[in-house]
Amino acid sequence: MSSCLGPPVASPAAVRPREDPGLADRIAASAAAHHGAQLRTDEVHAWLAERRTAGEFRVERIPFGELGEWRFEPGTGNLVHRSGRFFTVEGLHVVEHDGPYGDGPRREWQQPVIRQPEVGILGILAKEFDGVLHFLMQAKMEPGNRNLLQLSPTVQATRSNYTRAHRGTDVRLLDHFVRPDPDRVIVDVLQSEQGSWFFHKCNRNMVVETTGEVAESADFRWLTLGQIAALLHEDDLINMNARSVLSCVPYPDTAPGALHSDGQLLSWFTGERSRHDVHAQRIPLAAVRGWKHGVEAIEHEHGRHFRVVAVSVRGSNRENVSWTQPLLEPVGLGIAAFLVREFGGVPHVLVNARAEGGFLDTVELAPTVQCTPGNYAHLPVADRPPFLDAVLGANPSRIRYQAIQSEEGGRFLCARSRYLAVDAGSAEAPLVPPPGFVWATPAQLRALTRHGHYLNVQARTLLACLNAVAARPREGM
Repeated sequence: MSSCLGPPVASPAAVRPREDPGLADRIAASAAAHHGAQLRTDEVHAWLAERRTAGEFRVERIPFGELGEWRFEPGTGNLVHRSGRFFTVEGLHVVEHDGPYGDGPRREWQQPVIRQPEVGILGILAKEFDGVLHFLMQAKMEPGNRNLLQLSPTVQATRSNYTRAHRGTDVRLLDHFVRPDPDRVIVDVLQSEQGSWFFHKCNRNMVVETTGEVAESADFRWLTLGQIAALLHEDDLINMNARSVLSCVPYPDTAPGALHSDGQLLSWFTGERSRHDVHAQRIPLAAVRGWKHGVEAIEHEHGRHFRVVAVSVRGSNRENVSWTQPLLEPVGLGIAAFLVREFGGVPHVLVNARAEGGFLDTVELAPTVQCTPGNYAHLPVADRPPFLDAVLGANPSRIRYQAIQSEEGGRFLCARSRYLAVDAGSAEAPLVPPPGFVWATPAQLRALTRHGHYLNVQARTLLACLNAVAARPREGM
């Protein structure tokens, strides 16, 4: 006899909290821990110095003709690897209109650009020691770093690296990030890289916790967020990839409230994306106007912006110990700065909706000021970036944070920027800023880092540095 009750009903699926209720407290405890279980903060420099002397590190400029596995492609002139992997240096033609109907001011330019379509992994492994979260940092050599060796994520690898296109050794600890345990993931988000130098480049930024044993290695050390915060105040020590991942760590919001609600901020940002009309088209490197091709460099006809050069590298702690490659070398020291004001007792930073030719989606949130001042020295004051003079002329007593940080050392040669957070008054930074700018709290920006392509890499570095300012112990503590 058939049943009139219908098919059996499966047991309801178990539900869980949408957020780990204890994670914010664990992050805060790690940020407050200024002494690690494995290494004191004041011992980090000695460890890095020991790792420099333990290995063989050498970077030498060479002519393009000595690039070995690299060549200028016939016809296009693009600089490519013979395997077809890694990256290429191509040309880019950008036309930008500022206006919802393409009716605003027009900018147009051409330039070389790095195209690296594969998504890399930037992963930091986390583990509790004595009840406090520590993060596994690597002393990693990158050919473009000014001091060669800097603190990097546990894993920092392109797909070409970890699939061994270079025929080198395996990437250590990669398995924690390729197929992570969902219950152990703290951060996992695709983030962009420099849109002025890369075309549609992004990496998977990850923090994954482990409870298992991790084999010790001379090139790796466990540090708390408090220790990392102290090191972020030093020049050229924490590399760009580590800063990007650290900016995504879910610090607790200690100052609820903001000048604009989250909904208002997102609406403003959506409006800015809609307002900008950016057309970026890849073109042959040989066809790029305004750039000179030489034996050892491709450079701008007026000596500005950057140049493309070639290097020979030896790094004994790398998966591949010896290779040649092209690098992009900026001309001059960059500057990236947030102007800071308090509204209702809550600190806010002034962010800029910035269009760059290499972005996936027209604009991302950038620092108040992001430029290389030397590129604008020939222009009248009215044509210089907004707020640049307020940053350059800031009284030292108003500077909350200041350090020179290296940009990505795997693709850029000695690319460095001066990062600042500067207290401003109403005269320098009005409550109602010019078009393209908005006030946001650091907590609002941290929330946006949970999603890709909202904050550019310079803004993420400054956010990591502001986290470091908040975590730094007061004098006498």
